[in-house]
Amino acid sequence: QVLSLTLDDWSDSDIDSMIEVGGNSYANSIYEAFLPKDHPKPKPDSPMEYRTKFIRAKYETQDFLKPSLRISSKAGLESTNSLNSVDNSFSSTSRKHAPEDTREFVGQLNITVVKGSGLAVRDMLTSDPYVVLSLGEQKAQTTVKASDLNPVWNEVLNLSVPRNYGPLKLEVYDHDTFSADDIMGEAEIDLKPMITAAMAFGDPSRHADMQIGRWFMTRDNCLLSDSIVNISSGKVKQEVYLKLQNVESGEMELELEWARLD
Repeated sequence: QVLSLTLDDWSDSDIDSMIEVGGNSYANSIYEAFLPKDHPKPKPDSPMEYRTKFIRAKYETQDFLKPSLRISSKAGLESTNSLNSVDNSFSSTSRKHAPEDTREFVGQLNITVVKGSGLAVRDMLTSDPYVVLSLGEQKAQTTVKASDLNPVWNEVLNLSVPRNYGPLKLEVYDHDTFSADDIMGEAEIDLKPMITAAMAFGDPSRHADMQIGRWFMTRDNCLLSDSIVNISSGKVKQEVYLKLQNVESGEMELELEWARLD
C-alpha cells in the first residue's frame, strides 16, 4: 500500500500503524534483516532492472525478512519462482525445506513487579496485597506486603512463553489468615507487541538502544499510557503501567524483559 502525505486521506489506523512501525530505519531493520552482504541496496544510479528486482524481493517475496515472519501466499510463491527463473541473486532458502520448530516454549519472560499505587481497602482500614501472574497454566506469585496500599515489591517473577501464548494475566489479592483471600483487581497484558518486535529484531545484543515497538492505550485495554518496547543494554524490555479492572481503585507498575530460547 502506498499513501501520499499530501494527496491521500490517512485514517487513524494508518497513522497508528506508521507510529508503531517507527519510521523507515526501523522498518528496514526488519525487512532487510537478512540482506546478503554481496547484494547491496540499489543506489540512485542503479539500473532500473536491479532496483525492480530488489524491491520485489524485499516486499513481495520477503527474501530478506526473518523466515518466521514471512507471509506465505500463492502469488508470492509464484512470484518467487518467476524471479528465480530470471535471476537467482536474491534467492532464499525454501521454506518447505526448513526444519519445523516443534519446541513447546519459544521464550522466557522476566517480569519485575515494581509497585502498586492506591490499592483498594479490603480489611478494616488497609489491605495485605500480593500479586499473582498467570500465563497459560503457569502461575507465579509475589510476597505479601502487610498493611500497605502503596506496596513496593521490585520482585522478579519468571514465566516461560508457550508457542501459542495468550495474554499475561495479573491479579492482586488481599491475604487473609482465617478466610479466603479477597480479590483487589485484575488486568491483562497483551504480549504480542513485545514478542513480535523481539522476534523481528533477533539478537538484541547486536543492536544499539532504540524503540522497536509499542502497545497502544485504548478504551479496550487497561493501560494508563502507551507502553513502549525498547532494546536497552542489549535486552528487550517494556515498561507497563496498568489501571486495575473490576475494582474501585488501584494501579500497577511492571517491567517486562524478553529472553528468546535458542
